[in-house]
Amino acid sequence: MRYTTLLFDLDHTLFDFDASETTAFSAALTRHGIEIADGYHELFVAINKALWVRVEAGEITPNDVRTVRFEQLFADVDIEADAEAIADDYIIGLGQYGDLYPGARGLLEQLSAEASLALVSNGIGQVVRDKVARLDLGSYFDAIVVSGEIGVAKPHTDFFDVAFDQLGQPDRATTLMIGDNLASDIQGGIAYGIDTCWYAPNAQAEPAVAPTYRVEHLSEIPAVARG
Repeated sequence: MRYTTLLFDLDHTLFDFDASETTAFSAALTRHGIEIADGYHELFVAINKALWVRVEAGEITPNDVRTVRFEQLFADVDIEADAEAIADDYIIGLGQYGDLYPGARGLLEQLSAEASLALVSNGIGQVVRDKVARLDLGSYFDAIVVSGEIGVAKPHTDFFDVAFDQLGQPDRATTLMIGDNLASDIQGGIAYGIDTCWYAPNAQAEPAVAPTYRVEHLSEIPAVARG
């Protein structure tokens, strides 16, 4: 193996977050009697993405996002609702709904037999842990690091310090960061001095940063890892 340690992002890399999020959003609002009008979900997604950019910048924590995104949504659409209760139901839904991308489990089974794997996620602890438990992912990973549990997010070096500590300080020269997000996964890996693999199935333009590798299909990753 060219790389003996592989750091995997979760959402949009191994896990179909979009399908999970759409269902969780609808279920949470419906449970609280809110009729979902056209544009509500699109607005929520935009609010959520903007907040996570602030998380990556270190301006707020992942746990701050939990309720604030609903407070902003309801203020924008002029709805009176219990944002905290709806946020709680949404968090539960994110853990309950959705599945791995096709081929992701086979990829993990294959590579976990050949290298040390870590799951490194910018997310809320409850959501990530519920996904890991429901999808039975724990056996594939030697470490699971979640930004909401440690108070710092990718791309910050402190996040990667925690991952490396949990993995027993592997050699950076043989460690590969695999993820879809250029800002958190790829720039974070570059800043930490490790090689990166950008999973970009739908990218149309050249990235602003330069990953070591770029793949469009999960099936390409074993060849990259083996060198």
